[in-house]
Amino acid sequence: MATDTHGRTSRLELTDQTLREWDAVVLDASPEGIVLDRSAFYPGGGGQPPDHGVLLWGGVQTRIVGARRADDLVLVPAEGDPVPPVGTPVRGAVEDDRRTALMRTHSGLHLLSGVVLRDFGALVTGGNMEPLEARMDFNLPEVPEGFKDRVAEACNVEVMADRAIEVSTMPRAEAFATHPDLIRTATDLLPPELEVVRIVDIVGLDTQADGGTHVTSTAQIGRIEVVKVESKGKGFRRLRVRLVNPG
Repeated sequence: MATDTHGRTSRLELTDQTLREWDAVVLDASPEGIVLDRSAFYPGGGGQPPDHGVLLWGGVQTRIVGARRADDLVLVPAEGDPVPPVGTPVRGAVEDDRRTALMRTHSGLHLLSGVVLRDFGALVTGGNMEPLEARMDFNLPEVPEGFKDRVAEACNVEVMADRAIEVSTMPRAEAFATHPDLIRTATDLLPPELEVVRIVDIVGLDTQADGGTHVTSTAQIGRIEVVKVESKGKGFRRLRVRLVNPG
Protein backbone atom coordinates (compact mmCIF):
# COMPACT_ATOMS: atom_id res chain seq x y z
CA MET A 1 0.00 0.00 0.00
CA ALA A 2 2.98 2.29 -0.42
CA THR A 3 5.24 3.46 -3.21
CA ASP A 4 9.04 3.46 -2.92
CA THR A 5 9.20 7.25 -2.52
CA HIS A 6 7.51 9.73 -0.21
CA GLY A 7 7.98 13.37 -1.10
CA ARG A 8 11.72 13.83 -1.69
CA THR A 9 12.72 10.65 0.15
CA SER A 10 13.44 7.27 -1.45
CA ARG A 11 12.03 4.64 0.92
CA LEU A 12 14.69 1.94 1.02
CA GLU A 13 12.85 -0.29 3.52
CA LEU A 14 10.14 -1.11 1.00
CA THR A 15 12.53 -2.71 -1.46
CA ASP A 16 14.98 -4.23 1.03
CA GLN A 17 13.43 -5.04 4.40
CA THR A 18 16.76 -6.45 5.67
CA LEU A 19 18.58 -3.10 5.22
CA ARG A 20 19.71 -1.59 8.50
CA GLU A 21 22.45 0.92 7.48
CA TRP A 22 22.81 3.28 4.51
CA ASP A 23 24.25 6.62 3.42
CA ALA A 24 22.11 9.69 2.79
CA VAL A 25 22.14 13.47 2.52
CA VAL A 26 20.08 15.88 4.66
CA LEU A 27 17.51 17.83 2.61
CA ASP A 28 15.79 19.65 5.46
CA ALA A 29 16.38 19.80 9.20
CA SER A 30 15.06 21.33 12.39
CA PRO A 31 14.52 20.13 15.98
CA GLU A 32 11.00 19.13 14.86
CA GLY A 33 12.15 16.85 12.06
CA ILE A 34 14.80 15.79 9.54
CA VAL A 35 14.27 14.94 5.87
CA LEU A 36 16.78 12.71 4.03
CA ASP A 37 17.10 11.93 0.34
CA ARG A 38 17.17 8.21 1.24
CA SER A 39 15.75 6.48 4.31
CA ALA A 40 15.08 2.98 5.62
CA PHE A 41 13.12 4.19 8.66
CA TYR A 42 9.58 2.80 8.47
CA PRO A 43 7.29 5.73 9.36
CA GLY A 44 4.51 3.64 10.90
CA GLY A 45 1.14 2.64 9.52
CA GLY A 46 -1.24 -0.30 9.37
CA GLY A 47 -0.84 -0.71 13.11
CA GLN A 48 2.95 -1.04 12.88
CA PRO A 49 4.83 1.59 14.94
CA PRO A 50 7.68 3.61 13.42
CA ASP A 51 11.32 2.58 13.62
CA HIS A 52 13.93 3.95 16.00
CA GLY A 53 17.62 4.39 15.25
CA VAL A 54 20.41 6.95 14.76
CA LEU A 55 22.01 9.28 12.25
CA LEU A 56 25.82 9.51 12.39
CA TRP A 57 27.57 12.59 10.99
CA GLY A 58 30.84 14.40 11.64
CA GLY A 59 31.58 12.38 14.76
CA VAL A 60 28.12 13.25 16.15
CA GLN A 61 25.10 11.02 16.81
CA THR A 62 21.47 12.07 16.45
CA ARG A 63 18.98 9.61 17.94
CA ILE A 64 15.82 9.05 15.87
CA VAL A 65 12.80 8.25 18.05
CA GLY A 66 10.14 8.10 15.35
CA ALA A 67 9.12 9.02 11.83
CA ARG A 68 6.00 10.43 10.23
CA ARG A 69 4.51 11.13 6.85
CA ALA A 70 3.95 14.77 5.88
CA ASP A 71 4.73 16.37 2.50
CA ASP A 72 8.05 14.57 3.00
CA LEU A 73 9.05 11.60 5.15
CA VAL A 74 10.09 13.28 8.41
CA LEU A 75 12.42 11.68 10.96
CA VAL A 76 11.88 12.76 14.57
CA PRO A 77 15.10 13.49 16.51
CA ALA A 78 15.36 12.91 20.25
CA GLU A 79 14.78 16.09 22.23
CA GLY A 80 18.03 17.96 22.78
CA ASP A 81 20.09 15.97 20.28
CA PRO A 82 22.10 17.91 17.67
CA VAL A 83 20.49 18.23 14.24
CA PRO A 84 22.65 17.88 11.10
CA PRO A 85 22.58 20.94 8.81
CA VAL A 86 21.07 20.78 5.32
CA GLY A 87 23.51 19.20 2.88
CA THR A 88 25.28 17.08 5.50
CA PRO A 89 26.18 13.49 4.49
CA VAL A 90 24.92 11.11 7.18
CA ARG A 91 24.98 7.41 7.94
CA GLY A 92 21.55 6.13 8.92
CA ALA A 93 21.01 3.05 11.07
CA VAL A 94 17.75 1.42 12.13
CA GLU A 95 17.59 -0.28 15.54
CA ASP A 96 17.76 -3.91 14.47
CA ASP A 97 16.12 -5.68 17.42
CA ARG A 98 13.05 -3.44 17.35
CA ARG A 99 12.60 -3.58 13.57
CA THR A 100 13.06 -7.35 13.40
CA ALA A 101 10.59 -7.88 16.24
CA LEU A 102 8.05 -5.64 14.50
CA MET A 103 8.54 -7.46 11.19
CA ARG A 104 7.88 -10.78 12.91
CA THR A 105 4.85 -9.35 14.70
CA HIS A 106 3.37 -7.80 11.55
CA SER A 107 3.80 -11.04 9.60
CA GLY A 108 2.29 -12.90 12.54
CA LEU A 109 -0.82 -10.74 12.39
CA HIS A 110 -1.21 -11.45 8.67
CA LEU A 111 -0.92 -15.15 9.45
CA LEU A 112 -3.47 -14.81 12.27
CA SER A 113 -5.96 -12.96 10.08
CA GLY A 114 -5.54 -15.55 7.32
CA VAL A 115 -6.19 -18.42 9.72
CA VAL A 116 -9.26 -16.79 11.33
CA LEU A 117 -10.74 -15.95 7.93
CA ARG A 118 -10.08 -19.45 6.55
CA ASP A 119 -11.27 -21.38 9.59
CA PHE A 120 -13.97 -19.12 11.04
CA GLY A 121 -14.98 -16.76 8.20
CA ALA A 122 -14.27 -13.57 10.20
CA LEU A 123 -12.73 -10.36 8.85
CA VAL A 124 -10.43 -7.96 10.69
CA THR A 125 -12.00 -4.82 12.16
CA GLY A 126 -8.92 -3.36 13.85
CA GLY A 127 -5.56 -4.08 15.36
CA ASN A 128 -2.36 -2.73 16.82
CA MET A 129 1.10 -4.04 17.65
CA GLU A 130 4.22 -3.49 19.69
CA PRO A 131 7.37 -5.59 19.36
CA LEU A 132 6.37 -9.27 19.85
CA GLU A 133 2.85 -8.56 21.15
CA ALA A 134 -0.32 -7.41 19.47
CA ARG A 135 -4.09 -7.36 19.38
CA MET A 136 -6.43 -8.02 16.47
CA ASP A 137 -10.20 -7.53 16.34
CA PHE A 138 -12.61 -9.63 14.26
CA ASN A 139 -16.28 -9.46 13.30
CA LEU A 140 -17.10 -12.81 14.90
CA PRO A 141 -20.71 -13.00 16.21
CA GLU A 142 -20.18 -16.11 18.35
CA VAL A 143 -17.07 -17.62 19.90
CA PRO A 144 -16.85 -21.28 18.84
CA GLU A 145 -16.00 -23.90 21.44
CA GLY A 146 -12.26 -24.10 21.99
CA PHE A 147 -11.69 -21.04 19.81
CA LYS A 148 -8.58 -19.74 21.63
CA ASP A 149 -6.72 -23.06 21.50
CA ARG A 150 -7.89 -23.88 17.97
CA VAL A 151 -6.60 -20.55 16.63
CA ALA A 152 -3.24 -20.94 18.38
CA GLU A 153 -2.81 -24.50 17.09
CA ALA A 154 -3.74 -23.57 13.52
CA CYS A 155 -1.39 -20.56 13.56
CA ASN A 156 1.54 -22.63 14.72
CA VAL A 157 0.88 -25.29 12.10
CA GLU A 158 1.33 -22.48 9.54
CA VAL A 159 4.49 -21.27 11.30
CA MET A 160 5.96 -24.78 11.11
CA ALA A 161 4.94 -25.04 7.43
CA ASP A 162 7.63 -22.42 6.68
CA ARG A 163 5.48 -20.72 4.05
CA ALA A 164 7.23 -18.09 1.94
CA ILE A 165 6.16 -14.47 2.50
CA GLU A 166 6.51 -12.53 -0.75
CA VAL A 167 6.16 -8.79 -1.42
CA SER A 168 5.22 -7.34 -4.80
CA THR A 169 3.59 -4.26 -6.32
CA MET A 170 0.92 -3.99 -9.00
CA PRO A 171 -1.15 -1.25 -10.64
CA ARG A 172 -4.38 -0.95 -8.65
CA ALA A 173 -6.72 -2.28 -11.36
CA GLU A 174 -4.47 -5.26 -12.07
CA ALA A 175 -4.08 -6.02 -8.37
CA PHE A 176 -7.82 -6.26 -7.77
CA ALA A 177 -8.41 -8.18 -11.00
CA THR A 178 -5.79 -10.71 -9.92
CA HIS A 179 -6.72 -10.73 -6.22
CA PRO A 180 -10.40 -9.74 -5.84
CA ASP A 181 -10.30 -10.41 -2.07
CA LEU A 182 -7.15 -8.34 -1.52
CA ILE A 183 -8.76 -6.33 1.30
CA ARG A 184 -9.00 -8.53 4.38
CA THR A 185 -10.52 -5.92 6.68
CA ALA A 186 -14.23 -5.35 7.19
CA THR A 187 -13.72 -1.75 5.98
CA ASP A 188 -11.66 -0.94 2.87
CA LEU A 189 -8.88 1.35 4.13
CA LEU A 190 -7.06 1.61 0.80
CA PRO A 191 -6.87 5.30 -0.23
CA PRO A 192 -8.84 5.84 -3.45
CA GLU A 193 -6.02 7.90 -4.98
CA LEU A 194 -3.48 5.09 -4.60
CA GLU A 195 -2.46 3.92 -8.07
CA VAL A 196 0.07 1.22 -7.16
CA VAL A 197 -0.75 -1.41 -4.57
CA ARG A 198 1.86 -3.21 -2.48
CA ILE A 199 0.90 -6.83 -1.87
CA VAL A 200 2.10 -9.12 0.92
CA ASP A 201 1.47 -12.80 0.14
CA ILE A 202 1.84 -15.62 2.65
CA VAL A 203 1.96 -18.17 -0.12
CA GLY A 204 -0.95 -20.58 0.06
CA LEU A 205 -2.60 -18.88 3.03
CA ASP A 206 -3.18 -15.14 2.82
CA THR A 207 -2.78 -12.26 0.35
CA GLN A 208 -3.31 -8.66 1.47
CA ALA A 209 -2.66 -5.09 0.44
CA ASP A 210 -0.15 -3.79 2.96
CA GLY A 211 2.58 -1.16 3.35
CA GLY A 212 4.52 -2.55 6.30
CA THR A 213 7.70 -4.56 6.75
CA HIS A 214 7.75 -8.37 6.97
CA VAL A 215 9.96 -11.40 7.44
CA THR A 216 10.43 -13.75 4.46
CA SER A 217 8.88 -16.94 5.84
CA THR A 218 6.37 -18.00 8.48
CA ALA A 219 9.09 -19.97 10.31
CA GLN A 220 10.82 -16.66 11.09
CA ILE A 221 7.70 -15.42 12.93
CA GLY A 222 8.23 -17.81 15.83
CA ARG A 223 5.59 -19.49 17.94
CA ILE A 224 2.33 -17.53 18.32
CA GLU A 225 0.59 -17.65 21.70
CA VAL A 226 -3.04 -16.52 21.94
CA VAL A 227 -3.05 -14.90 25.36
CA LYS A 228 -6.68 -13.85 25.64
CA VAL A 229 -9.98 -13.60 23.75
CA GLU A 230 -12.14 -10.60 24.71
CA SER A 231 -15.61 -9.44 23.74
CA LYS A 232 -15.61 -5.89 22.30
CA GLY A 233 -19.34 -5.48 21.85
CA LYS A 234 -21.95 -7.51 20.04
CA GLY A 235 -20.34 -9.53 17.25
CA PHE A 236 -16.78 -8.29 17.83
CA ARG A 237 -13.92 -10.26 19.40
CA ARG A 238 -10.40 -9.20 20.28
CA LEU A 239 -7.48 -11.64 20.25
CA ARG A 240 -4.37 -10.70 22.18
CA VAL A 241 -1.24 -12.53 21.06
CA ARG A 242 2.46 -12.67 21.81
CA LEU A 243 5.37 -14.19 19.92
CA VAL A 244 8.05 -16.53 21.21
CA ASN A 245 11.47 -16.49 19.58
CA PRO A 246 11.89 -19.02 16.77
CA GLY A 247 14.00 -22.07 17.48
